[in-house]
This record gives sequence, structure tokens and C-alpha cells, in this order.
Amino acid sequence: MFTGIIQSVGQIAEIIPQGQDCRLRIQVGSLEMQDVQCGDSIAVNGVCLTVTAFDARQFEVMVSQVSLEATCGLNRLGPVNLEKALRLADRLGGHLVTGHVDGVGTITTLAETGECWLLQVRVPHALSKYIAKKGSLCVNGISLTVNEIVDDVVSINLIPHTMQHTMMHAARQGDQVNLEIDLIARYVERMQTWEASPCPA
Repeated sequence: MFTGIIQSVGQIAEIIPQGQDCRLRIQVGSLEMQDVQCGDSIAVNGVCLTVTAFDARQFEVMVSQVSLEATCGLNRLGPVNLEKALRLADRLGGHLVTGHVDGVGTITTLAETGECWLLQVRVPHALSKYIAKKGSLCVNGISLTVNEIVDDVVSINLIPHTMQHTMMHAARQGDQVNLEIDLIARYVERMQTWEASPCPA
């Protein structure tokens, strides 16, 4: 479990094919690694991955073909958002994030508006119903607040801190991004659509 508060911008430094899967070597940037162990989870651009090897400057993860097909940004070198898994005693500064990507969106607008930035992302139509004004949406691992959603396009305001301390400073119009809807929305839908089965005799 994660919070969507990015702790460091790292770099995918090497991609080693492993059949249809791959192994990534990721430079950690400013991410503190003293408390990391093999088997721990680190979110990479919002994707929960398991650490298989590490030192103070880098770590390695395996990425399956299924994960590669369901996400974006893990099959190329470049900057990535990093967040270590949440501990029960940590502050929940963003919102509850699982690291299980629900879909891939496309940046349609990234423009300065005064001191802030307007981010607009076209989301898959099937995800639109889970996104609400003033609700939370995880974009490439970043917990963000939705300003509005119109015709499958989500509008979000990015403050300077977010631009400076995440890989959004390197994002461009047309880029794809990993999306995770608010966890609560999944359970609300499940409760509304579930039909009780009769007890076995």
C-alpha cells in the first residue's frame, strides 16, 4: 500500500530482457534505502514492484509481460516516480494507493497557468465513472485531486512543488501515464452490483 506522495525521482538505467518479461535496474535518486530489504515493494510510476536486489544507489525488479502490457513507462529508459510502501505509523498525506494500475491515459494538456500548471488527461472511457470532481486520482504514482472530468478528460491543477519533485517536470503532451482510481470506488461499485446468492441447502 502507498500514499501517492512521491519520495524521489529515479531513473530506469537498464532493461534486461528475460524472455517475455524483463528485469529493470533503477537508480534511486534521493530515495533512502537503509530500511529496504529484498522482497519489499516500491512503486515505480505507480506500479507496485518487488525489490530483488539493491544497494544504496540502485535496486532491481522483475516485470512480467502482463504488467508490461497493462502499464506504460516501464519498457524504456528515463525518469520514474518512486515511493516505498507505506508503514502503519506513516502519515497518509495523499490517499490510499495499491500500486495496481487500472488503465493508461494520455496527457492532452500540460500548460502553465500563473504559478501552477493545468494537467489534462484523457482516460479510458471505462474508468470515467470511477472519477469524481474533488476526488482522488493516482497519475504515474502521484496522488492528485480532480478539478473536473468532462467527456473522459480529467482536469487537474499541479502546484510548483509537484512539478519540481516528481517526473511531471519531464512530461509532455501526448505522453501516456499510469492511472489508478480511488480504492473506495471499486468497493462502492461492487456493493451496488453484488447480488446475494441463496444459501446452500
